[in-house]
Amino acid sequence: MPDRRSADVTAKSALRGPTTRIHVRDRPFSPYRRDPTLLRFGDRGPAHSNILSDPGATVPTVTTCSPQLTFDELGTPLRDVTFCVVDLETTGGSHRKDAITEVGLVSVRGGERLAELSTLVAPGTPVPPDVSRLTGITDAMLAGAPPLGAVLPGVLDHLRGSVLVAHNAPFDTGFLRAACQQQERPWPSPPVLCTARLARAVLPHSECPSVRLGALSAHFGCTTTPDHRALTDARATVEVLHHLLERIGNLGVQSIEELLQLVRDRAPHRPTTAQRRRRHLANDVPAAPGVYLFRDARGDVLYVGTSGDLHRRVRSYFTAGERRRRVRDMVAQAERVDTVVCAHALEASVRELRLIAAHRPRYNRRSRNPGRAWWVVPTAEAFPRLSVVATPRPGALGPFTSQRSATAVLDAALDAVPLRRCTIRIPARNPTATPCALHELGRCAAPCAGLQPAEEYRPAVQTWHDLVDGRDDAPLRALAAEVETRSAAGLYEAAGRARDRLADLAAGIDRAGTLSALAQLDEVVGARPDGAGGWELAVVRHGRLAAAGNAPRGVRPMPEIESLRRSAQTVLPEPGPLRGAHAEEVRLLHRWLTGGGTRLVRSDPPWAEPAHGGGPWRSWAERAKEAAHRTGEEPP
Repeated sequence: MPDRRSADVTAKSALRGPTTRIHVRDRPFSPYRRDPTLLRFGDRGPAHSNILSDPGATVPTVTTCSPQLTFDELGTPLRDVTFCVVDLETTGGSHRKDAITEVGLVSVRGGERLAELSTLVAPGTPVPPDVSRLTGITDAMLAGAPPLGAVLPGVLDHLRGSVLVAHNAPFDTGFLRAACQQQERPWPSPPVLCTARLARAVLPHSECPSVRLGALSAHFGCTTTPDHRALTDARATVEVLHHLLERIGNLGVQSIEELLQLVRDRAPHRPTTAQRRRRHLANDVPAAPGVYLFRDARGDVLYVGTSGDLHRRVRSYFTAGERRRRVRDMVAQAERVDTVVCAHALEASVRELRLIAAHRPRYNRRSRNPGRAWWVVPTAEAFPRLSVVATPRPGALGPFTSQRSATAVLDAALDAVPLRRCTIRIPARNPTATPCALHELGRCAAPCAGLQPAEEYRPAVQTWHDLVDGRDDAPLRALAAEVETRSAAGLYEAAGRARDRLADLAAGIDRAGTLSALAQLDEVVGARPDGAGGWELAVVRHGRLAAAGNAPRGVRPMPEIESLRRSAQTVLPEPGPLRGAHAEEVRLLHRWLTGGGTRLVRSDPPWAEPAHGGGPWRSWAERAKEAAHRTGEEPP
């Protein structure tokens, strides 16, 4: 058994010089040695640890249905891997024009330190003052240091058969590769492990936001503090490496091949070639709120978006953070980015809607059809019934974003308003159809069979119009009473269904009333604080944004508002509940005018919503929706 002791050996070869020190541990390494102060690679539990700690222990027989893996398939266990941890100090950050000034190297295997190397290197050029202040390495210290050609062979000897480890490895490997090329020596191409990337792959960002060597060393409580000297930083990197390897046991990583694959799999995405080549498209984009349009080589609009900072948003499309495949495909086709600078976010959002509607870009999924909506309307016949259509008529309730949601409200309305459910056309005189089952159940007066004349049917039609126009919410109160009755009787499922239908109907009437009320106004002017002491201004006419502007801090807002009104777009109202405006734009304007501290400067005529519409039921409908989600019932 050789004597286990440490020896400091001074190099007498090419590394000879007063600035060179090599430390070698002369004791043999045993993969079974279990020193509790050293890192234990590959432990899977107490039983596994006991076997490794006693080479003579009997290994239990394990029966398995899987074929035994070969050693090649298992890979090299981490405890058998020699990690050569390297740190370089240089005269600058470019391996093409800067030079190495110091090399620090530590070889470890199985948690044991096998060798250390530390040497200054004559760079052949003066050390910049800022680098000297950072590292403490001066030109005087480098006087008499060995040249790169004398140091490099010893470094390469350590790298052969080892895994090269470095913190921010591309920096160190770049200088070492350049040194090999300069000295006309072959690069040994060792596997490379970057501890910065390993840390980002293993540690949650919330646990350690920074992966700088100093931050990681402090996080793990390492005994060595990095100080921008090569050997000290290499020793600190060794400790960080060991702590990181302790964290990968629960990831099933046992071999160096699995470790390197883990780092590759969890490495941050890089920008595509197309993204890198098109970064210049963001150069002239202003840092202001507005709308951006990506165009292809023919000038066709590919995508329309909006942002409070156009430059930052457009630039993000050309970074690694943009990982959506659909967007990357769009960027690959883009040849130009046009922008429309806006006064504030509201104007940008409205312009985005209008531009999407005008160009219908193929990469926009939302708001491609802002004018498309669904309405619940009474049919124009002697005995009207409710129908879902795409064009509003008198007595229309809506708009709804989908035919499905409109149909759900129609079904709820038929529970509240005694209109017929059948779809046959009933003649005004002498109807002779056979009554359906609903008549037998007492849910229809059978006007189709002449059992209910038109005069008796008209009050039901008027009830619908009064409900939609917000003149009478008696049908909603009747549905609410039905919910209470069923709940009191213990019919909870039936009460839940009635509750959901009432919530759908009340929300639909509320939405229709608020949007229609805004669209009827000839003009409404709003002012919202901009957060910097000024005001964001908007002029809305018949549900459309007619003008937008700003009154910066120190500028009187009223003269700006009057100037904005005089230059605002003339809007001619059209027939219909929304006076020709698109529902999405009216929703945006309503949300802005009623929230965020917006003050109404002017309204012509006065802005009012129906007293007996869906407004008084708004909070009830919201609570009903929340209750449905809590019980796992998805409203239709």
